[in-house]
Amino acid sequence: MSDPVTVAIPVREGGALLGEVLAGVRAQQLDRPVELVVADSGSVDGSAANARSFGARIIKVERFSHGGTRNLLMERSSGTHVAFLTQDAIPADEHWLARLLSGFELADDVALAFGPYHARAGAPAAVARELESWFGSLSPDGAPRLDRDARALGPGAATFFTDANGAVARWAWQRVPFRTVPYAEDQALAIDMLRAGYAKAFVPEAAVVHSHEYPAIAQFRRSFDEWRGLREVHGWIEPSGPVRTLLEIQSEVRKDLASLPALPPAALGRELVRSVRHWTVRAAGAASGSRADRLSPRVRRWCSLERRASFEPSDHPPPPV
Repeated sequence: MSDPVTVAIPVREGGALLGEVLAGVRAQQLDRPVELVVADSGSVDGSAANARSFGARIIKVERFSHGGTRNLLMERSSGTHVAFLTQDAIPADEHWLARLLSGFELADDVALAFGPYHARAGAPAAVARELESWFGSLSPDGAPRLDRDARALGPGAATFFTDANGAVARWAWQRVPFRTVPYAEDQALAIDMLRAGYAKAFVPEAAVVHSHEYPAIAQFRRSFDEWRGLREVHGWIEPSGPVRTLLEIQSEVRKDLASLPALPPAALGRELVRSVRHWTVRAAGAASGSRADRLSPRVRRWCSLERRASFEPSDHPPPPV
C-alpha cells in the first residue's frame, strides 16, 4: 500500500510523555508514508516545538472540544486512514500502526479499528487488572473481533471504541463524522458508524501503553466525567446501592490481590490500600456521574475533572449517510 496514513494527536501541555509518544510514532515500521499531525490547544510547555522536532504539522486550536477537534484533525490531514492517539498513549512497539491498520483489511465495510491499552510499569494492581480484564473480554481467544450490530444498546463490547488508540477510515468519516459532543465522542462515533451499516474492528495486538494513577479527588472527577458521558451517549445509569456496591468492591479487591505475585507484607498492604481506594472512588464517580442530571450545574462543575457544568444527553439520530 502506498496511500498515506495520518497519526493525529490532540495536545495540551503534553510534557515529557508526549516526547515518548512522538518517538514511538516515528519508530513505526510501515510500508506507507506516515503523516504526523498535532492539534495544540495553547500549550506553554514547549509541546508544539517538541512535536515539530519530530516532523509533526501543528494545528493551533483556540477552543478545544473532544469531537470538534478530532473532526478538525480529520479535515486538516491527508491520510486515507487516521490513527488517533492521546498525548500519553505510547505505541507498545514498532508494529503498533501496521497492526492497527490491519483491522481495515478484515472486511470492506470496516470504518473503525482500535486496540487495547497496557498499564504503565508500576501501575496499581487495580488499574492493570481492570485494563487487562476489559480488553481481554473483547477477544478471549486473542483473535481480531468484528462488530456490526446496529441494534446494540448501552455501553459494552459491541459498542465500544476508543480514540486514545483507534483509527478511522476517511471514506466513512466523510459520511459519519464525530459528533461535536463534550465527552465520549468515540462512543458516539461507534454507535453512529454501526447504525450507518459499517463495521468496527478490535485488534488485540495493536496495543499502546496508557494508564492513569490519579489522586483520589482527581480519580473521582475523571470517573464522574466518564460515566456522565456514558449517560449522555447511551442513557446508561450505573446500578448502585450500599450493599451491592460494597460487595462489588470486595470482589474486585479480592481479584486484585489474587493477581499479584508473592510480595512482602508491606508491599501487599500498599496494594491493598490502593485497590480499596481505586474501586471505592470509581464506584462513587460512576454512581454520581451517571446521575449527573440530578445535580446542579455548580455541583457538576465541582465534580468534573474538565470543570464542565453541563449535562447534554444525546437526543438526535446519527448523521445521514
